[in-house]
Amino acid sequence: MMRRAFVMGLGSSCFMAGSTRGISLGCQTNAWPIDPAHFDSLLSVLGKIRELGFAGFETGFRNLESQAQNLESARQQIASSGLQFFGVHIFLLQYDERTHIAPAELYDKVCQTSAALGAQRLILSGAPVSTADELARKVEGLHKAAASAKRLELKLAYHNHDQEFSNSAWEFQGLLRLTDPNLVGFLLDAGHAFQGGADVPAFLEENRRRIIGLHLRDFRDGKQVPLGSGDFPLAQVAAVLKKTGWQGWVLAEEEREDGSKPGVRAVAPAMAAMRKQFG
Repeated sequence: MMRRAFVMGLGSSCFMAGSTRGISLGCQTNAWPIDPAHFDSLLSVLGKIRELGFAGFETGFRNLESQAQNLESARQQIASSGLQFFGVHIFLLQYDERTHIAPAELYDKVCQTSAALGAQRLILSGAPVSTADELARKVEGLHKAAASAKRLELKLAYHNHDQEFSNSAWEFQGLLRLTDPNLVGFLLDAGHAFQGGADVPAFLEENRRRIIGLHLRDFRDGKQVPLGSGDFPLAQVAAVLKKTGWQGWVLAEEEREDGSKPGVRAVAPAMAAMRKQFG
């Protein structure tokens, strides 16, 4: 507990650099090429994220697997970045057939590692569902995952893609309605929601109490471009968050569907756009 408080304290020291009015600015590491077998490649990316002025970061679970036997040293090295460890994301190409999220044996293992390294959240993506029965089983799975995370003082957040916003956001609305707000929060990928047809500013205003963070990405002609240079309604999103007094994390996610890793070339203009809108 003392070590966890120490890491949190380090993160809070950079609050003013990457935060304003209760909105903290963070970055997903997937804009950069990271070799999961070499932890130094992640640490190097954290240095770049800090240099750009962000307050925190999120990363994929595979980037931490090499440190399972080296947790104390890895925790100290992450803490030395000066960044808050927003969360660890489990994204898979294939999910558990029953729950449509990661299997329990995987998220239990990731929770153990993530908590030991000072992460604040377990972030789960999932496969889309199309029936009420599938939705109910997904909700059950999320509740079990949240309970597993809570035992290690991690909070759970579900991360969407565009599929959850098809059919008038039928699945996402169902997840909002059926999950326990004391257990399950939502990391809204606002860019994917936008691509799925959502009126993102209106959706945020209506559901802001369940949303603990946002992934921001931008598109032009169906292709992702640096935040602020496409069609995503960034100014309107920022206006809603300021008007409602929402507090949480806003994270740049400059990955690319073709697998390219633009790094600073995309993240630097994204940070400039975020600073312009959020403070």
